Amino acid sequence: MNRTATVLRDGLRLAVGTLTVLPVTPPAAVNRHVAAVAMVAAPLAALPLAVVAALVVVGGTWLGLPDLVTAVAALAAVALGNRGLHLDGLADVADGLAASYDRERALAVMRRGDVGPSGVATVVLLLLAQVAALAGAVSAGVGAAAVATAVLTGRVVLPLFCVRAVPSARPDGLGAAVAGTVPPGVAAALAAIVLAVSGVVPGFPWWHGVLAVALGWAGAATLLARAVRRFGGITGDVLGAGTEVATTVTLVVLSAV
Repeated sequence: MNRTATVLRDGLRLAVGTLTVLPVTPPAAVNRHVAAVAMVAAPLAALPLAVVAALVVVGGTWLGLPDLVTAVAALAAVALGNRGLHLDGLADVADGLAASYDRERALAVMRRGDVGPSGVATVVLLLLAQVAALAGAVSAGVGAAAVATAVLTGRVVLPLFCVRAVPSARPDGLGAAVAGTVPPGVAAALAAIVLAVSGVVPGFPWWHGVLAVALGWAGAATLLARAVRRFGGITGDVLGAGTEVATTVTLVVLSAV
């Protein structure tokens, strides 16, 4: 197997193994080339989660379950499908932002394994927003399309956050491994493809899907700007938090049918 094929294989394995609970063979090597492929492949790796969530919505609707129960089940499937990784990142970022304005103290708070009151409140409120939005979309008959679109939109944040202009907050950790690995042109091309696809989301006019995706990324970009100012760049937690913010905003916009 040539070097390019090996890098592509290891990058896909890294993406699937990190972002989902699906069992995969560990990558033979992890370097910045492999990390770049893994970030670009993040939406593809998350496709099974989007499909499962959509199927849960379809199943819940077919069984006649209350919309809230269906929404909770679909979002629980996504959270369990990625080990709660992004929610954990969201909690840590919330605690870091609520800590002292000293950068090192904020990063130390984020590195700890416990979750403070700011993190708990942020996760609870965000999940409530996701459940309420998805329940509204289920009630309108577009829940499956909405949750699949939101899940994939959130995962596109990963390559967007890892473009070469965005620094790492630390010299080590996941953020350092992936920061700056994605060429801006590749990230822009991926974003353009996703925006084009979002224009044909079943049950929505073309502009509604595009607007939802664009606003989801705008919400994540706002968080990124704040993280760069407070922490000096991205960390693995910032990547997870951005994913959850984009997912939530996209769901909320899509629920306004």
